[in-house]
Amino acid sequence: MTPAELAEVVLSAAHAVFTERGLDRSALPGSTAVERPRNPEHGDYASTLALQLSKKVGVPPRELATALAEQLGRAPGVKSVEIAGPGFLNIRLDAAAAGQLARTIVEAGEEYGRGDRLAGQKINLEFVSANPTGPVHIGGVRWAAVGDALSRLLRATGADVGTEYYFNDAGSQIDRFARSLLAAAKGEPAPEDGYAGAYVTEIAGAVRGIRPDVLELDDAAAQEVFRTEGVALMFAEIKSSLRGFGVEFDTYFNEKDLHDRGELDHALNRLREQGHTFEADGATWLRTTDFGDDKDRVLRKSNGEWTYFAADCAYYLDKRERGFERVVIMLGADHHGYIGRMKAMAACFGDDPERNLEILIGQLVNLVRDGAPVRMSKRAGTVVTLEDLVDAIGVDASRYALARYSSDSPIDIDVELWTRATRDNPVYYVQYVAARTASVGRNAAEVGLTRGDAEAFRPELLAHEKENELLKALAEFPAVVATAAELRGPHRVARYLEELAGAYHRFYDECRILPRGDEEITDLHRARLWLNDATRTVIANGLRLLGVSAPERM
Repeated sequence: MTPAELAEVVLSAAHAVFTERGLDRSALPGSTAVERPRNPEHGDYASTLALQLSKKVGVPPRELATALAEQLGRAPGVKSVEIAGPGFLNIRLDAAAAGQLARTIVEAGEEYGRGDRLAGQKINLEFVSANPTGPVHIGGVRWAAVGDALSRLLRATGADVGTEYYFNDAGSQIDRFARSLLAAAKGEPAPEDGYAGAYVTEIAGAVRGIRPDVLELDDAAAQEVFRTEGVALMFAEIKSSLRGFGVEFDTYFNEKDLHDRGELDHALNRLREQGHTFEADGATWLRTTDFGDDKDRVLRKSNGEWTYFAADCAYYLDKRERGFERVVIMLGADHHGYIGRMKAMAACFGDDPERNLEILIGQLVNLVRDGAPVRMSKRAGTVVTLEDLVDAIGVDASRYALARYSSDSPIDIDVELWTRATRDNPVYYVQYVAARTASVGRNAAEVGLTRGDAEAFRPELLAHEKENELLKALAEFPAVVATAAELRGPHRVARYLEELAGAYHRFYDECRILPRGDEEITDLHRARLWLNDATRTVIANGLRLLGVSAPERM
């Protein structure tokens, strides 16, 4: 029995009690939930339904809890119900009801853990969006791992998600990049405000390969060639790096298109219609202070140039007009000041900033080797890049390490720890369960042990303490997925997987799955094989949500 199924049993018992006592059934909720008690001695699950309903119907909570307990105690699969404190219900399942979960999981396969809690929500999720002036640095890599995992979680809970990379190919940083490429091609030092590193020399050489005549042009024409070809090459490299990291976007959106299609004018007109723009000092402003911003923002300068904020406004409006109800943007730690102005901007468009716009801020990441931060890339010169991280610890460990922590916490990634083939390496600890469960399956086949027909499965045999502990951990997976999606926290899945791995290791150590020597194969062996395979299913499903592999061998 899953927690969701037990919650339905609890609600059904409440309906029966209300009917018997003539209580107002309109006070009953449409759904309820059960939770695992912190102390396992208090039972398998706990419900606070009696406490929630007592005031509504004027019945003391313990009295209502007593009636619920009596009704629940007659339900199939419920072994016992105890009342604690002012009216908590502590529920224990019988072994058969608890063990049945193993079959449910195996039969559901990849679908186990998926739900519809966010069904009907259309979400645009923008992440990474690094400028095309250099390789993706380690901060952007964090968003690649977290953002991709979050998109998987949102989809697993029923949301309609579009992932997006905003390609900043307009503005002064592109001019500096083009000047830097031209300087490198000429063998000159990088401009004072330009970009340096081996990658600049590489791309400059690649542009010359495409246009051998480029240095024969005057500087203005040559710079334009380096701008067009260099940005294209850099962005192609960024996309290739992300693809190798397991991250693909549904949409790559060019900032330049906003300018070329007149979308900044369109956004300005919409803001004017809403009555939130004004003219001052020859410039066009947006009165964001009306909605809590610390100062008003310039949209168009007195010389006619658009500001970056104007492009932000146009891009937000474009997403909303493409039908996305909620716009989620992931930004780095240095963008914390953007939250106020962006929320105010959404309000200026007439949107609800709390419903239509969500901004997530990620904190800094350091790569650490021998106790000291790795500060420079061999190729990029000043930053640690995606390739540096992957070269140091691999794709799986990188994705897991970056997704394992709440994104609002700074993290250090210790190269020695994350490459260690021991249990203190979190990704190894979890992946080892994937490999061990697969190995058990192979070894079982060699000795002729199979799960057998599902109808012959004997779930009541899974009565050992460690079997019960593992079953309860497996039962939590759907709720973990739903909560991680709602709270935008993929790290919750990683931490859950580590707890599940621990429960499996304890089960494996105390509950023999395979027969010894010439020992006869029994229904208990088969039941434990169901439990083993259910664990592999959940481990694989959880790792898939993080974009990490579930190896069959290690």
